[in-house]
Order: sequence, then structure tokens, then C-alpha cells
Amino acid sequence: MQNNHTNHLLLLILATLFISTSGALGKFIDMPTPVIIWWRSILAMVLLYGFCRYKKISLKIKSKKHTVTIIASALFMAAHWITYFYALKLSNVAIGMLSLFTYPIITALLEPLFIKTKFDPIYIILSIIVLLGMYILVPEFNLENTHVKGILFGLLSALFYALRNILSKKLVSQYNATSIMLYQVVIITIVLAPVLFLMETSGIKTQYPYVILLAILTTAIGHTMLVNSLKYFTVSTASIISSTQPILGIIIAFIFLSEIPTWNTFFGGLIILSTVVIESIRSRKA
Repeated sequence: MQNNHTNHLLLLILATLFISTSGALGKFIDMPTPVIIWWRSILAMVLLYGFCRYKKISLKIKSKKHTVTIIASALFMAAHWITYFYALKLSNVAIGMLSLFTYPIITALLEPLFIKTKFDPIYIILSIIVLLGMYILVPEFNLENTHVKGILFGLLSALFYALRNILSKKLVSQYNATSIMLYQVVIITIVLAPVLFLMETSGIKTQYPYVILLAILTTAIGHTMLVNSLKYFTVSTASIISSTQPILGIIIAFIFLSEIPTWNTFFGGLIILSTVVIESIRSRKA
């Protein structure tokens, strides 16, 4: 049993590594955010559909209730991706990713409202720790400051991501994780299709290698593995453990974008990510 927990934890950490590439890629790719998300979705859709056919994974939706849940989760996913990429472009990878990673605490607070999960009072303590980290992270609360705007977009993205993961949790007992991710990117592709006629799209000619990497490594593989982990962890636990993403994302941004975080970012992020250690130890004992 202990070995199984360790294996599932290692796979979740690997998924976290893949998803953490989104920060540097989202900041680097030079196209309008909704256009990036559309290309990300349609390329991931093709790959995931091919994988489902190869593995003979059923794509049949079992009930109308599930259809509503799938559509809602996809819309929250689209909103999460768009607001997250705006957060990255308005600030930097470190601030964008760290503000997004308030979502584990938002998840912990919301999860009992949607799923029959007992609320754990320790999440109140973890919420206070995260708020302290956010306080240190904010340079000054001035809406004219692009870093503050980035943090606000990151917090909004965190809310959407928490809701998407909670709804996905309700589906994983009924559907394969790959099919859930496929449903979501299909809906996102359809919903965002009008942006191709409203925004500049010619950037794909030079940016396609990075968009393909974002679609395959970050989206198709990373997010599918994350959804699959919800079979073995509560959404709150999976969210908090995957909060190592900002550390990995900041390292990737330093290597490829030469972004150096400030001391405020370092200390604020360290406080926020201390929740990862706490929840990892708690989940292992559980």
C-alpha cells in the first residue's frame, strides 16, 4: 500500500514537471492569448483523440448530467488558461505562477461544497499561510502596477482552475482521464474558434514549435496525468502537492528566459509553497 502511494505521488510530481513548462512557454509565445489557447487545444485534441483510438478508450458520454459537468469543467479550464496567460504576460513567470498557486487553498475551501469530502480545519491554517505569502508577494497594491494586475489575474485563474479540478474529480470514477481531457479541449476549441476571425493569427508561422510543445507536453500529457491522479488523491491533496510547479517554473524561466525573481518573490513563494510540505506529509500518513 505504501509503495502504491509512493508510485502515485511520483507520477503526480512528473505531471507537475510537465505542466510547469506552461509558465515559460506562456510568457515566451508571441501571439494573442486566446489564439494561443485555441492552438494549444486543437493540437492537444488531435493527439488525445489518436491516443484514445489507439487504446480503444470509449468516448461515449453516459448521461446528460455528465454532459453538463463536462461542459462546465471545460469552460472553467478555458477561463483558467486565458487568465493565467494574461497573468504571465502582465507580470513575470514567478509572480504569475505563484499567484495561481493559491488554488490549492481555494480548492480545499470549495471541495466540500461539491463533493462529499469532510472539511479539514487545517486548511484554515494553510489558507492563512498562503495569504501571508501573497501579502509579501505584492509589491504595493496599486491597480496601475502591472505586477498587481498579474497577481489579480493569477488569483482569478486559481479560482477557475479549482472549479475545473473539482468537477473533473466527479468524472474520474466514470471515465478514463484521457477521455475527460479530450472532452475538455474539444469544447475549448469550439468555444474559442471565433477568435481566429477577430485576432491576429499569423504569429503561428514562427511560434508553432513552442505551441506544439505546449499542446503535447504541458496539455495532452501533463494535464491528463494530473486528472488521472484524482483517482488516488483528493482534489485538495493533489492540488497542494502539485504546488511545486512554481519552483520548477521559476527554474525553467531562469534558464530559458533569464528571469531572476526578487527577494519578495522568493520569500513570499517560500511561504506559499511551505503548504506543499505540510500536505505531502499529511497525505502520506493518511
